[in-house]
Amino acid sequence: MRIAVVADIHGNVRALRAVMDDLKEVAPDTVVNLGDCVSGPLEAADTCDVLISLAWQTVRGNHDRQLLDRPVGEMGRSDQAAHAELKNHHKAWLANLEPTAMVEDVLLCHGAPDDDLTYLLEHVEDNGHVRLASRAEVVKRLRGNSAAVVLCAHSHVPRLVGLDDGRVVVNPGSVGLPAYTDADPTHSMQNGAPHARYAVLERRKVGERWRVTFRAVEYDWDAAAERAKQKGREDWARWIRTGYAGG
Repeated sequence: MRIAVVADIHGNVRALRAVMDDLKEVAPDTVVNLGDCVSGPLEAADTCDVLISLAWQTVRGNHDRQLLDRPVGEMGRSDQAAHAELKNHHKAWLANLEPTAMVEDVLLCHGAPDDDLTYLLEHVEDNGHVRLASRAEVVKRLRGNSAAVVLCAHSHVPRLVGLDDGRVVVNPGSVGLPAYTDADPTHSMQNGAPHARYAVLERRKVGERWRVTFRAVEYDWDAAAERAKQKGREDWARWIRTGYAGG
């Protein structure tokens, strides 16, 4: 069984299509998507149309939820940009996404299983410093979930964390946004390179440990950055082009 894991596409249809091409080499049995599909100043509608046609198992990210659960005036800039492009059939697709799902013995979620705004594998200090969460912190955030593998997203940082009981938690990284800055408290996430990221889980038979491989895919990030710049988002353009949240 081979499972490809994508997440945090954020409307970057160029990166998504590059990953789709790379998947032809990987030849997975199934592809799962951990959410935050369209939010951002890129191609929200085009991205959503592609995802609808692919029919991948997809769980809801916080931005997928926020595009539907509040007035436009209360949305952040990235959600507002996406919302302006989305049609009724796009919103209907987003509305049908569930917050979690199971594939084999693998749990899919966006942040933590019970909170799409919680980083499962990172901790943000009050001063904005981001560190790897301790195993105890990860276990607490899992709220007793006993899946052999937990797939999470939200931080955009590829990680594999092993727990004391042998379980693993995997973040595949972000397909479409390799860096960003967020608030409460203000902090940055960054990968240091602009590649589209995803992960592959593989095992020969039920009961074996899953093997995890991380993949970094080249695509035309300059074109994606130019699209963000044209939409008035110089910050997104820098993040996409460099993979750094700083200067």
